[in-house]
Amino acid sequence: MPYWRLSSFYLFYFASLGALLPYWSLYLESLGFSPVAIGELMAALMATKIVAPNVWGWIADHTGRHMPVVRLASLASTVAFAAVFLGESYAWLMAVMLVFSFFWNAALPQLEATTLRHLGDHTHRYSIVRLWGSVGFILTVVVLGEALEGSGPALVPAVVLSLMAGIWLASLWVPAAECQDTSAVHTPLARTLRRPQVLGLLAVCFLMQASHGPYYTFFTIYLGEHRYTNGTIGQLWALGVIAEVGVFLVMHRLVPLFGLRGLLLGSLALTVLRWLLIGWYVDTPAVVVMAQLLHAASFGVYHATAIQLIHGFFSGRQQGRGQALYSSMSFGAGGAVGSLYSGYMWASAGPAWTYGVASMLAALAWLVAWRWIRV
Repeated sequence: MPYWRLSSFYLFYFASLGALLPYWSLYLESLGFSPVAIGELMAALMATKIVAPNVWGWIADHTGRHMPVVRLASLASTVAFAAVFLGESYAWLMAVMLVFSFFWNAALPQLEATTLRHLGDHTHRYSIVRLWGSVGFILTVVVLGEALEGSGPALVPAVVLSLMAGIWLASLWVPAAECQDTSAVHTPLARTLRRPQVLGLLAVCFLMQASHGPYYTFFTIYLGEHRYTNGTIGQLWALGVIAEVGVFLVMHRLVPLFGLRGLLLGSLALTVLRWLLIGWYVDTPAVVVMAQLLHAASFGVYHATAIQLIHGFFSGRQQGRGQALYSSMSFGAGGAVGSLYSGYMWASAGPAWTYGVASMLAALAWLVAWRWIRV
């Protein structure tokens, strides 16, 4: 397995996410946009994940050329994002986000399929590769958070662009992986999608990511309003991902002990608690620290579990589209809905009630998983 070459892609990809998720909304706020406009612009970043991964996943599965799709998408997203320097109006930034994210969101699902094929019968070791994405995220949120103390949010676009270029360069280094499983090549995708556990998992992924809307869109702004410094905010983001890395290091041991279903249910229950803590106890730093440590469950355990379930449900040449569906239903549809409702609720009901809705969405995801996912 080309461990370091795969890891380098995850490192740069999630480093770019570490600049976009915590600080892009801060940059938009510095341009004078309202919470509603920020929510809509962040939703645009997520919305293309509904379409883009499926379009590119179909192309990759039908041609069998996953890595060329990753390389093309990585280069196109870098070029498209560069246009952010040409204007600051709502309409222009919306257009740039839609075009850029259409390509950017195409790359990761096909890289995930490639990684799992390289792993072969050892998919439980996926988290050992994926943890380098978490390392990239941590480095970015900490370093950029400190840098913003002196330079302000104007630095964010340049940092994101440089990391996009890093993604493209890393993609050139990753070798392709042949599909070893031909037993399900001719299985219609519609037949797989009719299975109750598959539909249940996709619904859980949608609800889980929708619950993250207030966190990814407004967590940085929320903490800033309660007098946390940019440096401290970056450290809190990093703390959550450090907890995630800790989980990734032991996931290959947790799966045999608790099973994928047990781990999924546990992660969803802890997510309910996390959003309540952030929403109602933001002025208590110790509680915020505890909530950030729960990122180990709400993303680390959840994502590692979901990615393995998807890999098991979608076999053979369906793997690219399976990963694309996971991305589009969770980070795409779920992320877009999460950004939109959080933007509207933030302006009307306030942060605490917005996180309350997030907690209810996570609770609903737990009920769906308990009822329909049997593995």
